[in-house]
Amino acid sequence: MITLKFSTALFIAAALTTGTASAQTGSLNAICSTDQGWCEMAAKEFTKATGITVNQTRKATGEALAQLRAEAANPKTDIWWGGTGDPFLQAAEIGLLAPYRPDYLNDLHSWSVRQYAMTQNMVGGFYTSAIGFGWNTELLKKKKLPEPKCWADLVKPIYKNEVEISHPASSGTAYTILAGLVQLMGEDAAFDYMKALHKNVTQYTRSGTAQAPNVAKGEVAVGISFIFGFDMWRHQKYPVASTAPCEGTSYEIGGIALVKGARNAANAKRYYDWLMSPAGQSIGGKADSLQSPANKTFKPDPRIPSMDKVRLIKYDFEKYGKSAERRRLLERWNKDVGALAK
Repeated sequence: MITLKFSTALFIAAALTTGTASAQTGSLNAICSTDQGWCEMAAKEFTKATGITVNQTRKATGEALAQLRAEAANPKTDIWWGGTGDPFLQAAEIGLLAPYRPDYLNDLHSWSVRQYAMTQNMVGGFYTSAIGFGWNTELLKKKKLPEPKCWADLVKPIYKNEVEISHPASSGTAYTILAGLVQLMGEDAAFDYMKALHKNVTQYTRSGTAQAPNVAKGEVAVGISFIFGFDMWRHQKYPVASTAPCEGTSYEIGGIALVKGARNAANAKRYYDWLMSPAGQSIGGKADSLQSPANKTFKPDPRIPSMDKVRLIKYDFEKYGKSAERRRLLERWNKDVGALAK
């Protein structure tokens, strides 16, 4: 039996006392950057529990960061949650976020707690997951293509126009891939690799969540994204398989943060605490979003892919979470890769 710690129990007590009768407890404005299903279900369940209205939009992390920068002088967003952590770290660095160190840190995994320490409590670790490949088994069989197992496989000519990936300027997923390859291979070798991969890429999508459904529905043979996304479609009986690249791979620690100057700061904190509680964290599995949750006081969905056998690189979140480093890498990517003809 799981013993509820003080913070979680306090939240539940508050929710029970407010109930649905608290329809006048106000509202908050949120940006959610994780899967659409999780975004929608979380907002609905939180409102049901507290009576607080959640005005929430779903944006890729790169787009969310751009919006917060544009709003800096007059913030309209109160809380930002979900999606890859690097853009959150950049937002913290340039002063867009408010510090918040919750009193339930002992309920969280160490990788989540480290994000607080690294950002002076402006960013928490919301979940984690690893980058990998997914492919449509029926499409590969039809085209007589082998299953890719390594980064080296994806640049082979046989995969020309068969690979889909997101765009690093708009997608935190793609930036995690870009920064990971730089750390894995060295910068010049990584850009040589991405130029070779470009020949096989059919399109660069705005969001890093597009690859899994596109692979599952047979719109593309191979996708590069977070492994959990492909596994979700496999569990729904689509012809999808996935793997982590043999050479090693990067991973994310998804972010959660309060926005500096938020108009609805008290309600935003309540949403934040609920999202990090077992009630909020378990929404991921219920919405078929299978990242590994930060809260360790409940039993996570058994479908969540294990990272035990994934060869993870030693990802330098501090360096590659800097806005200047992101800008530099994106400028080089646009010049060396994005400008290439298709």
